Amino acid sequence: MATTAANLPAKMKEIQIVKLGDNFREVTKIVEVPVPKPGPRQVVIKTSFLAVNISDILYTLGEHTPGVDPPFPAGLEGMGEIVAVGRGSTKKVGQTVAFFAHGAFREYVVVNDFTLVPTPNCTDPAYLVFPVSAITASAALEKKGNLQRGETVLVTAAAGAVGHIAVQLAKAAGCRVIGTCSSDDKVAYLKSIGCDRPINYNKESVADVLKREYPKGINTVFESVGGEMLDIALQNLAFFGRIIVLGTTSAHSKNDGTKSAKPTVDVPSQLLLKSADMNTLNMVYYKSEIPKYIQQTISLYQSKKLKLATDNGEKEEYGPFRGLEKVYDAMDYMFSKKSIGKVVISMGDQ
Repeated sequence: MATTAANLPAKMKEIQIVKLGDNFREVTKIVEVPVPKPGPRQVVIKTSFLAVNISDILYTLGEHTPGVDPPFPAGLEGMGEIVAVGRGSTKKVGQTVAFFAHGAFREYVVVNDFTLVPTPNCTDPAYLVFPVSAITASAALEKKGNLQRGETVLVTAAAGAVGHIAVQLAKAAGCRVIGTCSSDDKVAYLKSIGCDRPINYNKESVADVLKREYPKGINTVFESVGGEMLDIALQNLAFFGRIIVLGTTSAHSKNDGTKSAKPTVDVPSQLLLKSADMNTLNMVYYKSEIPKYIQQTISLYQSKKLKLATDNGEKEEYGPFRGLEKVYDAMDYMFSKKSIGKVVISMGDQ
């Protein structure tokens, strides 16, 4: 039997994917649907914050739900308060949690209870960083980076949701860290979290900086941009270097259906020339280890050894982002390359 908080509404709003494509505004709409009920070992969460990610575009393309036809709800990350608990669940009404779940862009979300990240409250959006970004950075560097003290690490999109965590973890491992970014504001931010050499690629040539200042090459590249940036990383990799590929954000850089160029260099030849490695990481295949990485990064955050950045667009004319309708502006803001850290939307008065 389900346990439910009193006075839940009968209806709610959600952002629904109505056709497949990578222009978020064109393929989604806000609709009214019944408030869901929890199944066995599930909970219903009233969302207090939502987050947008490049992965949301892969979701609207159907790549996260192969074989499933629209309509279905959009979004992947959120946090809030548990308001209903299904049979067999160990969770309690009133607990606050962050979560990763298909269909997060809703006022109320049903989630399997074993996937939740407990939080001390539902007012600190920094906890939205843990379900995906923090564990991805931590696991990628530990499992694929093979970081050694004194090595040089390049983090692309270094002021992004995953990148800013990778910068700090690489510094904590005793490495020299280079970070690419798109503005002077981001350069200042990267310096504030310990990045040794931020590069604003709109003012400096990343390729020229790497060749001039790091002639021995880069030992580990934490790469999530693709295209020309991956070319540059390959050409400036040290002998026996490692590249960790976590995404290709440049392939969806405008949120309007256009795509960037693919890498132009011969990837196998570049790797063979330097006896280098290229790896990828998808946390889907490390589910059993997710709690470990969540606990590691939460401990670092709570002990003030890890700084987490969230951005609600408050400096923008159309910000701050409050309410489900603002997911659209938040998505555009993320693609504008102005944001620092995780882009978040408040669903209440926070």
